[in-house]
Amino acid sequence: MKKDLLSLLDLEKNDFEKLFKRAIQLKERYTKGIFDKVLTGKTLGLIFDKKSTRTRVAFETAMIQLGGHPIYMSTQDTQISRNEPAKDTARVLSRYIDCLAMRTFDHSLVEEFAQSSTIPVINALTDSFHPCQILSDIMTVIEHKGGYKNKKIAWVGDGNNVVNSWINAASVLGLDLFVACPEGFEVNLQTIEDAGIEGKINIKFTNDPREAVKDADVIYTDVWASMGDEDELSKRISDFEGFQVNKQLLSRASSDVLVMHCLPAHRGEEIAEDVLEDSNAVFWDQAENKRHMHKAILESLILDGRY
Repeated sequence: MKKDLLSLLDLEKNDFEKLFKRAIQLKERYTKGIFDKVLTGKTLGLIFDKKSTRTRVAFETAMIQLGGHPIYMSTQDTQISRNEPAKDTARVLSRYIDCLAMRTFDHSLVEEFAQSSTIPVINALTDSFHPCQILSDIMTVIEHKGGYKNKKIAWVGDGNNVVNSWINAASVLGLDLFVACPEGFEVNLQTIEDAGIEGKINIKFTNDPREAVKDADVIYTDVWASMGDEDELSKRISDFEGFQVNKQLLSRASSDVLVMHCLPAHRGEEIAEDVLEDSNAVFWDQAENKRHMHKAILESLILDGRY
């Protein structure tokens, strides 16, 4: 039976651990010049509504390095743009390709594709969740901190799709997560309810970024206006006053705190220029690890039908 990756709630703790172990192994093998062509003859379809640099290139290079072939499809180049029902497109693509990764706005569209497909469907980002990003981010924490247990992770910024996936991961893995969002930009209550975290002491919420980052081992931020919200940026700059990740905020965290950002970054807005260039910043490792985590995900879903 095929499996999909639409949110991190689709995974059990053991699934996370298998993916982390395999992604790190694949990265080590690639560094040594060992190429695992386990997906030779397999094809990955990429349907992207939203612009992308890291996610698209990471999925394409991951598939190529595993011996498979990616096919990129802008929605505007498909019959979806002419109102073909998603279920019809999904059924047709299931006859052509071995896996589908989608990057779109409405999460329900990815769910509809998954329901109608006989192949694995991967959420490469929706307005609700960004699961593959957080898998590679936790992999990065493991590399730099030796693990994720007993590490305080602080989110500073908008209650968006990225933090939603952090919450899902924290719910399954028991991560110590402290989320700080400005008033009016908090995490959606439905996300909290679906993750089943009410009453869990390992996940906390606040409107005070200083409280969130106190003694943190990891500080994570993202743009204040996600794709589709750009027209709100000028107002958000005012609303998010005090939420910039800068040296003053970092001074409250652990001395060896990791600073993380899924990129692209708006320098001087959600993060200060000098923090972006700080030795504690691991943005480029995060970006690199997407490729290797995507390899682990693709290998698992296409070959095994499981994680």
